[in-house]
Amino acid sequence: MPLTDQTRARAREIVARYPKARSALLPMLHLVQSEEGFVSAEGVGLCADVLGLTKAEVGAVATFYTMYKRRPCGDFLVSVCTNLSCQLLGGEEIYADLKAHLGVGHDETTEDGTITFEHAECLAACDFAPVVTVNYEFYDFQTPASARALVEAIQRGERPKPTRGDDLVTFREIEAQLAGFGPGAPATPGTEPAVTTLRADGVSVGTRDEATV
Repeated sequence: MPLTDQTRARAREIVARYPKARSALLPMLHLVQSEEGFVSAEGVGLCADVLGLTKAEVGAVATFYTMYKRRPCGDFLVSVCTNLSCQLLGGEEIYADLKAHLGVGHDETTEDGTITFEHAECLAACDFAPVVTVNYEFYDFQTPASARALVEAIQRGERPKPTRGDDLVTFREIEAQLAGFGPGAPATPGTEPAVTTLRADGVSVGTRDEATV
């Protein structure tokens, strides 16, 4: 879907959070993914235009980090860690079983667009190996059977509760959160609520803007 004027307005809102505009590039790329499901050529152009960068500079960042997808991503990104700790405890078996079940390989999406599947080099959760993440939410101590049950539940339209962290949302929803929109979003400078300071007896001793705290 084409990026809209609202997308551009949100991009400028992201830029306003940073002392240097270029620092806004990473969340802006998440913003693009929240709207399009991947970093499109149009999205690269928007980021370059708003930040005053070249498309090559934006593209270099978008292709460096694996969290930015250059092809449309499904509603749920299923990542299986196959690095050392997870590999030793069965990560490769989990990956092979899910690959056979889904009928797709690394960085491929099921025909119905529900699941994009990938192996991940490290998910930074060695204490909980083997680990699978879905849209970056953790499912710890997995086995081939439990991982398949997780994926089958998603295919039925369910949203299994992660082992820890927030509830499972769609890829575009989590991308919006990573861009800073949705639960826990940072406030844009100038829109912060006032903070009132009270003495121990409950008497106000002044009000100030959160931006000055």
